[in-house]
Amino acid sequence: MERKDLILTETEMQANTLYDGRIISLRVDDIKLPDGKPAKREYVHHRGGASILAIDGENCVYLVRQFRYPYREELLEIPAGKLEEGEEPAVTARRELEEETGLAAVEIHPFGLIYPTPGYTDEHLYVFLAKGLKPSKMHLDEGEFLQVERVPLNEVYDRIMRGEIRDGKTCYAVMRYMLENSK
Repeated sequence: MERKDLILTETEMQANTLYDGRIISLRVDDIKLPDGKPAKREYVHHRGGASILAIDGENCVYLVRQFRYPYREELLEIPAGKLEEGEEPAVTARRELEEETGLAAVEIHPFGLIYPTPGYTDEHLYVFLAKGLKPSKMHLDEGEFLQVERVPLNEVYDRIMRGEIRDGKTCYAVMRYMLENSK
């Protein structure tokens, strides 16, 4: 039987940073469980990111293909990047769209907030929808290598369903768009 009165909150007793890097920090915090017992929680702290589903007037999506070292393979994804200190997510999304694809959006709309992997990171990933695309200038970060691909939306959907596109933010954004526009 399900208990609705069970308190599930864990309380931080002491924050402990083991590694503090440019993009992430590794934490092992001392916490108190709901029953009052002590425990530890390991997780990666990330300042957050923003991604953007860019769809043009011909219903094509702009994706970036890049090598993702942790998986040792190339992934096809919507443009995304980390939030700079104090930066609004919409600003990040616009910046990343331009940097990675050479496109600017006349309009962007909030399209959700997802927690990519809640078991071991506190990252908040903001998703936006871009419309009214116009050419701009691509300017990749130092050490960033990628290819831009313009793919019909239905093909992107099919590739997700076949398991060829596995990036979570891309799957979320495309599936949400397809559901909202099928009504």
